[in-house]
Amino acid sequence: MNSLIRFCAKGRQTPSIGQQVWINSSKFTTQRSLDVKTNVIKDVILYKSNNDRFFKVVNWFGVSQFCFWSYLSMTAFQTLKDIPVSPDSKDIWWRKINFGDSKWKNSLTIISFVIGWGILSVTWIYTLRAVKYLILRKGGQQATIITYAPFGKNRMFTLDLQCISATQARSAALSFIPLKVKGHWFYYMIDMNGEFKNALLFDNTAGLKRVWRD
Repeated sequence: MNSLIRFCAKGRQTPSIGQQVWINSSKFTTQRSLDVKTNVIKDVILYKSNNDRFFKVVNWFGVSQFCFWSYLSMTAFQTLKDIPVSPDSKDIWWRKINFGDSKWKNSLTIISFVIGWGILSVTWIYTLRAVKYLILRKGGQQATIITYAPFGKNRMFTLDLQCISATQARSAALSFIPLKVKGHWFYYMIDMNGEFKNALLFDNTAGLKRVWRD
């Protein structure tokens, strides 16, 4: 009987201090989210990233690689001569290949050009998808995304918030927050090393995950 009384008494004990803090913090966070006013009276910068130097280096790298591989492609097409070789010779295997044969020459020409163009394309896509500024427009219904551009100028466009969906919460992101923009290919990337000028407003506007029905 005494054991039963002690068990019931333990069941009526108040939560520990740690439990109280967790409950209170959860309520506080929820209350803060409910108190956020997204109907802003002027344009508000939600996110800012200042990484121009890095993207200049990335794009110079892409351009230099494109020039190198294009030159290699042109050289292969113009200089490789069709010189028959004997497959029975004891030379190293690559010396037994007639690189001047149309099959090899055309393959090397195309592959070299594709590699150069591929590297340049990747650097440009990465640059155009990196978010530099994210601005919530007056009224809280639209947002402007400003990205870097390959030649130093910025690229910007404005669209409804309902067309933006964050695939990952800011609190859970490690390196980037991918933003899916309706009607656009690939994702726009928000670098976590940037500065969230108004983090709570971001979480309740552009940082929300939205489900679209086609």
